[in-house]
Amino acid sequence: MRFATQVDTIMPRHKWIIFSLLLTPTILSAGDWPQILGPTRSGTAQDEELLAKWPEDGPKEILSAKIGSGYAGPIIKGDKVIQFHRLEDQEVLSCFDVTNGKVIWTHKTKAYYRGGVNADLGPRATPLIADNAVVSFGAAGDMTCVSLADGKQRWIRNLSTDYEAADGYFGAGSSPIEIDGRVLVNVGGRKAGIVALDLKTGKTVWAKTEEKASYSSPTLMKYGQKTIVVFITRLNCVALDPADGQVVFTIPFGKTGPTVNAAAPLVFESQLFISSSYGVGAKLLALTSAGKMVERWGNDESMSSQYSTCVYKDGFLYGTHGREDFANGVMRCVDAKTGEVAWQQSTGVAHTILAGDKMIMLTSDGTLLLAHANSKEFKQLSEVQISTNSTRAIPALSNGRLFLRDNRGVSGKLAAYLVGQLLKVV
Repeated sequence: MRFATQVDTIMPRHKWIIFSLLLTPTILSAGDWPQILGPTRSGTAQDEELLAKWPEDGPKEILSAKIGSGYAGPIIKGDKVIQFHRLEDQEVLSCFDVTNGKVIWTHKTKAYYRGGVNADLGPRATPLIADNAVVSFGAAGDMTCVSLADGKQRWIRNLSTDYEAADGYFGAGSSPIEIDGRVLVNVGGRKAGIVALDLKTGKTVWAKTEEKASYSSPTLMKYGQKTIVVFITRLNCVALDPADGQVVFTIPFGKTGPTVNAAAPLVFESQLFISSSYGVGAKLLALTSAGKMVERWGNDESMSSQYSTCVYKDGFLYGTHGREDFANGVMRCVDAKTGEVAWQQSTGVAHTILAGDKMIMLTSDGTLLLAHANSKEFKQLSEVQISTNSTRAIPALSNGRLFLRDNRGVSGKLAAYLVGQLLKVV
């Protein structure tokens, strides 16, 4: 049953510590980046030690492979890196060896998306790896599951057709999430807004809500004794029970008209941070001991993210505020408790990955930055122009190597750079 959140008195500080343990996502093995924004969907890399500074000409390129169009980011599991892209009239899942870029396997499906506001034909959604399977969600709403070992197809569903979903501004672009053998995705159809499929068979487990689709990807959150899935949809922040699709809470978030929700919800300690541009703004929400989500602060001045997701460290949020199309993107550090801006630096819109006390930032125009995660000042360590093409896709950090893709028209490149200490992949 859906219910609106209520503004309540924030519980005492000592109770936040207790709830912070309940709201921390499960940590996966070091060296893997199996889904969008990493193991915990927080943009934080586990057990990675970044270099203190890069060589003058930038970090060493250790892998390079030609790929097609799209904005889906790479994912990594063990010795495999998966890239979802489009070549002519096919959407392609390519599996490369992480050490040398050699093709291990390739899976192709017919591409039906014909374009929208952006000329790029996709795909947009970063795939995921779960239970030795790779799940992708194409720009026309085709969800495909293949074997991680050899790329053999297990099942395929056209969810846009099944649930009567429109293309939207840019086609389907919300990355799916897996929990307890179920794959959940924001389809945004007339017949259902959010659906859950069985990972093994592709059959529908449940189809719920009337939520329209966004370009934001969901994340997990502890809610009392349950783990729930939090979506930012077209006009709301919605949390559901993954077992049956029951709505746990709904918070209005978004605006009608030419707007887009694209940054992912971020869970840290006992709180939930949601952000968007286009006049929507940001909110910091918290769970009370009574089981209610309450707003601690909200505005359109602190951290309004067009499509990149913030990272969190020691009480502060780090990310980009502003819009790529307005050329006004700035890197900011924001006090998570109050929304007060601690500092800002002109960088352009950038994706941020946190590893220890350092951050790697990749701007949409191919600039790669290394800086300290310091709440007192922006302390840059290195900068390099890594590409002259578009680099909108979210990068991945795995075993001391930064994987990123660029694109220009119908072609692009997947590359890996040595930015940290090589670790043993578990």
